[in-house]
Amino acid sequence: MANIAIVGATGLVGRTMLRVLQERNIQVTSLRLLASARSAGEIIAWNGNEYTVEELTEDSFDSIDYALFSAGGSISKQYAPIAAKNGCIVIDNSSAWRMDPDVPLVVPEVNPQSAHEHKGIIANPNCSTIQLVVALKPLHMHFGLTRVIVSTYQTPSGAGQKGIDHLLDEINGIAPTKRISSHKVAYNTVFHAFPVGELFTEEEIKIKNETRKIMGIPNLPIAVTCVRVPILGGHGESVIIHTEKSCDTNDIRNILNISSGIVVVDNPLMEEYPTAADSEHRDEVFVGRIRRDDSSENSFHLWITADNLRKGAATNAVQILQLLEEQQ
Repeated sequence: MANIAIVGATGLVGRTMLRVLQERNIQVTSLRLLASARSAGEIIAWNGNEYTVEELTEDSFDSIDYALFSAGGSISKQYAPIAAKNGCIVIDNSSAWRMDPDVPLVVPEVNPQSAHEHKGIIANPNCSTIQLVVALKPLHMHFGLTRVIVSTYQTPSGAGQKGIDHLLDEINGIAPTKRISSHKVAYNTVFHAFPVGELFTEEEIKIKNETRKIMGIPNLPIAVTCVRVPILGGHGESVIIHTEKSCDTNDIRNILNISSGIVVVDNPLMEEYPTAADSEHRDEVFVGRIRRDDSSENSFHLWITADNLRKGAATNAVQILQLLEEQQ
């Protein structure tokens, strides 16, 4: 039983967190829904009760055991230390704390032990990173990874409701009032934002750095290209792995089949393979199109999909909470 707060409760991920808490039957003693002053007063129904959204303030974390943050990096930077100082454990979905050496970056199927090394704040990884490392970890344990190449096919919902609205407005012939790119998103492919002076996008940098931290392989050679595509549902990733040990596709398939959080869908001759749409509303990571890369020794192709709002954000955060609760 725990007192839980959701920071950013009215947002896309915040609402998904509430659904996942209910679906997983998390025993909640009290629930506090927090957001900006603009959203304060909104009524949200949860688990048979109605809750009034409160404005986030420095006093919001009194008597709270866990706070799930999904309100952006600046809010997390300001309020997560305040919550932690009050004895609350913060599980933060923004990028604010991910690369802080004192903050664990956790995917329960990959590095669950790290969740218990927190100092009050735990970081939830980037959505694309989560589904990637869930598939990579067991393969690294059994065969060793010497290089990873990944290209992502990401839904605009990764940018929140604004991304969905941008796409749907354009599909419906409406000029978007909120944009995630200066380019057209509908019927197009666009990149994420480029940091000043960088040739790699923010997303590409995140996946590279976060994958190394989570898996504990600081020098893993990894090449990343991230693209937004005009779909709703989830993220897809085309991945090439190079293994240290010799293996074949059956070895890889067998390991993935017995690994936690993974569903293998790999019968392409019958058109059975993971799709973003099939991953929607699911908490597992789906892997298919497992095949040898005949251009290089010990090299294999994978296709990975997952629901970016659930496993890529809300579900992973709730799983971290469950890990911590199990140790109580």
